[in-house]
Amino acid sequence: MVSIPDQAVVDFYSLGLGEIYPIAASHGRGVLSLLEHVLLPWMDDVAPQEEVDEDAEYWAQFEAEQNGEEAPEDDFDPQSLPIKLAIVGRPNVGKSTLTNRILGEERVVVYDMPGTTRDSIYIPMERDEREYVLIDTAGVRKRGKITDAVEKFSVIKTLQAIEDANVVLLVIDAREGSPTRICLCWALSSIVGRSLVIVVNKWDGLSQEVKEQVKETLDFRLGFIDFARVHFISALHGSGVGNLFESVREAYDSSTRRVSTAMLTRIMTMAVEDHQPPLVRGRRVKLKYAHAGGYNPPIVVIHGNQVKDLPDSYKRYLMNYFRKSLEVMGTPIRIQFKEGENPYANKRNTLTPTQMRKRKRLMKHIKKSK
Repeated sequence: MVSIPDQAVVDFYSLGLGEIYPIAASHGRGVLSLLEHVLLPWMDDVAPQEEVDEDAEYWAQFEAEQNGEEAPEDDFDPQSLPIKLAIVGRPNVGKSTLTNRILGEERVVVYDMPGTTRDSIYIPMERDEREYVLIDTAGVRKRGKITDAVEKFSVIKTLQAIEDANVVLLVIDAREGSPTRICLCWALSSIVGRSLVIVVNKWDGLSQEVKEQVKETLDFRLGFIDFARVHFISALHGSGVGNLFESVREAYDSSTRRVSTAMLTRIMTMAVEDHQPPLVRGRRVKLKYAHAGGYNPPIVVIHGNQVKDLPDSYKRYLMNYFRKSLEVMGTPIRIQFKEGENPYANKRNTLTPTQMRKRKRLMKHIKKSK
């Protein structure tokens, strides 16, 4: 008996369209056959990748740097690209007002009501002979307070803007009095590793006593973001806005700066000398060498033995040591660990012919002595 799906396939064959591939996307039925049909003809043109000896590549680069030779660099020049600057914060903290103040004109609608900005707005500009792209985003609130479908769409657009940006301006309302609310926005930028500049807006009009209280609260609540510059501004009146771009350029330069393998390995060695890794199951964790694994955010890849067993406290120590040694400001540093592979793992210990003869002589000697 022919099933209903099979009967439908027969009907399609009668149209003379060629091979028919029936699938069920929700259950995955027939999808593999379809992919094989589409992709296999192209697989012959793809050359197999050669295995890379990372240790040999490292030592070759290290030796070249020690001999004064320039290591090969890619053609990427971060200074030739515009800096994408996302302005992020809770609703009604003055993001659009700050955007207009930076641009010097009313390009973005400003209204004293949360939720005026619904979509991310990309605006190209130039300042001090440097190109920028300003991204004015919608406000981000806690998930439990988001009920409107349009607001959910706006939050998704803000997330995309943060991921697309090079530097994030995190705007705080100085009069809100609850810096714990900004942690969500900081977490969003931290997840994608973007550079960060903290902007405390609406600073004008506050008494000196209130300003001291706000600074003390910020120092207590935001002590874990010690790599970011903090600026106190008034977007409405323009005070302090001009100083933001110095920190923006500093953060961007720190996140895109190229560092040699020899330098990173030297810093890692100094960190180990100052504070040895802890013992793991009675054995000392051994860190072999370090190299750059990416930029914006800066990524340092450390190779070694038992590195996966390093406690989080020592990983944070290494991260802070690299950041201070490289004088990185405005951007976090990520550290990845790669375990060194044992080339003799899962291999039998086979003796050479010379070793076999020595073993036979030793066995004869033992038998005679008995």
